[in-house]
Formats: sequence, structure tokens, C-alpha cells
Amino acid sequence: MVSGQTGRRARHPSGNTALPRSCEHAIRNSKGEETTMTGLLHLHPAAAASLEKWHAMIARKDLGDLPSIAHPEVVFRLPTAFNPYHGIEALVLTMSNVVQIFEDFSYHRQAATADGRNVVLEFSAKVGGKMAKGIDFIRFDDDGKIVELEVMMRPLSGAQALAAEMAKRLSRALPASSEVR
Repeated sequence: MVSGQTGRRARHPSGNTALPRSCEHAIRNSKGEETTMTGLLHLHPAAAASLEKWHAMIARKDLGDLPSIAHPEVVFRLPTAFNPYHGIEALVLTMSNVVQIFEDFSYHRQAATADGRNVVLEFSAKVGGKMAKGIDFIRFDDDGKIVELEVMMRPLSGAQALAAEMAKRLSRALPASSEVR
């Protein structure tokens, strides 16, 4: 069962029925209007704290604190690579560049699984003048550490623009995903 913008009030196994007020954050809806999402996700408390930090880092375009919320063996999947990357270093290097490449980035919707340890964040951005929409799938462990992050994007032209810019920036710093373990 997923709880999200449907208004369902799923109950987390811990008894929590809403996010703490501090987890509220402004996002833009599909019409570009600013709105606040609150009380819609029923996250495990540690995952809620990490997600709050995630949103703050994305808003600042500074992921320097990402290691504090990521598991050392995090698995990271990009729409531009066939095989996953493993480890905090690859995650920080890649995501730090992605937030600089994306223009007009905003999250629109979010949802969580009933166990409160998995979230889906829908976003839109421009990449090299091309519009892109995507989804971040984030899985947290019991300590609120990100253990898996998968990014999906469309249309293909947006993913290709991201891949081209990432290749310019990271071709020497980050080996091909099949080489990273």
C-alpha cells in the first residue's frame, strides 16, 4: 500500500500517522505554483529525518552532508548507466554534479510505502534546454540511511542531455558503472 497525495491516512507500524511539522517543505505543482506537502507521508522516524535533510540539500544544491544519510554500501542506479554504482563516493560525486546540471528543478509529488522505509519523489527539470521529468526511488534502512537510490527520467532527449553533460564532467573521475563495486 502506498500513501501519498491520495489523502489516505495509512498508519505506520510505530503508530505514527503523519510527518513531524519539520518535514514540511515547499514544492511546485505541475502548474508551477508553490505548495507545501505535509502530513501525506507516513515514514519511519529515521527515514523522515533523512528525507528532510535530503530536501534541504537539494534546495541548497549542496550535497556535502549526503554521507551522513547514506549507507556506506549504497546502491545507486542512474537512467544513463546500465549497471548500478556502489558506495557513498560514487553517490556524492554523481549527485553533486546532477544538482548543478539541472535547471529549474522541483519536486511535485511524493509517496511512501506502508512500512515507511521507501519513498518515491516525482521531479521536473531542464537539462541543456530540454525538459525532463523523473522519479527518485529511495529506500532507507532502520537507521534512516539511504541503502538504494534509483533515478528514472523521461523523455529520452532529457536523459541523453544529462548523460552528455555528466560525461563531460565525470568521464575521468567516475569509472564506467560496470567497473564500480
